[in-house]
Amino acid sequence: MKNLFTIEGSPENKIAFYHLAAFIILLPFDRFYSELILISLLLHSLIHINRLRARSILSFQNLVLCSMFLLTLAGMIGSADKAQAMRDLQRQLAILLFPVIFSVLDPDLRRYRAKLLTILAVTCIITILYLYADATRVLLYYKLPLRSLFSPAFINHNFSEPIGLHATYFSMYIALSLAVLFYFLWQEKNNTYRFLYLTGICILLAGLVQLASRSVLVTTMILIIPGVSFFMLRGGQRVRFAGVWLIVLGIAVLGIAKMDSFRKRYVENLKNDLTQASINNEVLEPRIIRWHYVIKLIDQSPVFGHGSGSEKRLLKEIYFENRLYNSYLHELNAHNQYLSILLKTGISGLAVFILTLFYGFVNAWRRKDIILAAFMVLISVVSFSENILDVNKGIFFYAFFFGSLTGGLKSRRASTHKPVA
Repeated sequence: MKNLFTIEGSPENKIAFYHLAAFIILLPFDRFYSELILISLLLHSLIHINRLRARSILSFQNLVLCSMFLLTLAGMIGSADKAQAMRDLQRQLAILLFPVIFSVLDPDLRRYRAKLLTILAVTCIITILYLYADATRVLLYYKLPLRSLFSPAFINHNFSEPIGLHATYFSMYIALSLAVLFYFLWQEKNNTYRFLYLTGICILLAGLVQLASRSVLVTTMILIIPGVSFFMLRGGQRVRFAGVWLIVLGIAVLGIAKMDSFRKRYVENLKNDLTQASINNEVLEPRIIRWHYVIKLIDQSPVFGHGSGSEKRLLKEIYFENRLYNSYLHELNAHNQYLSILLKTGISGLAVFILTLFYGFVNAWRRKDIILAAFMVLISVVSFSENILDVNKGIFFYAFFFGSLTGGLKSRRASTHKPVA
């Protein structure tokens, strides 16, 4: 990896590259550092802006990339919760800033896309190894058996707790990194590099299983990895890969079935979460019950919604009225980006979001860009279980990679990878 942080070009480009690299490296950690790098990168971009680059800011592509920020802004009209709407708008500012930043950066930076994606994968690998090391330290300190590593105390949020990051969002970073490494693996001819990529893939898969985010793991195993491989392989290679991958999936399913903690997380909790009535005392308020009341609120104003910033107040009220006290005390949101948008901005807002996703998929298809396609699949699927655009780390992930893969660091063809190790 000696050449990973080495680039050619002007001092302007080098500084911009190191900013982008630093943002990616700090993405899994406290949002303060990401915000600091974002501000510094914005100032750097504005210092070097020129008339030609400034013109590129006002484009249809940037309008689409900024659409969710503009939707929140439009939703403030007539909102009864303008203070909360303003806080949401400030949180989503990155969705506006990254398209602007990528528009004014030197286009020459696009040839370093592979390096930046590699930095993402390496960051996730090192972070996973750190989390396993921390878990091992705890096991040794309390003299616990090794099998305790796969107990509820060390999976899901408990595994990612040392870095203070929600397990689902870290899983999304890992899933995108897996798509990157699989893409590089199929293109690589050097056996040494292929071994390194395979090792990295194994570490990322282990971290993904340990984090136990159902939506991300299922999406990765069923859609992203087979999808990347399908486009990279030809003829009989696809058949052989399908056979191997089915065996891997079978082993994974068998392992989940044999381990109580994983079986409970992936099977029983999913069943409980989608059940109208509580099955046991640990599932007081299944997610589908909360969705039921969210839909009731949506029915009150289906076309334009209740306005930006209204979700928290309205949900707390209906939770309390219907004795969902756990959801009330923890101020739980809809845990579904599609329902959240319907609640705040109605069918018109949901149409904007779906068209934005469609734009990303169309771009991925036209350019045969499987990394962008993997990103769009992640956003589309995880949005069924999380409010991605209401949490800083979700917003940063959405804004940075949507802006960079669609606009700022897009590649003309899929074959832009060169070894960077």
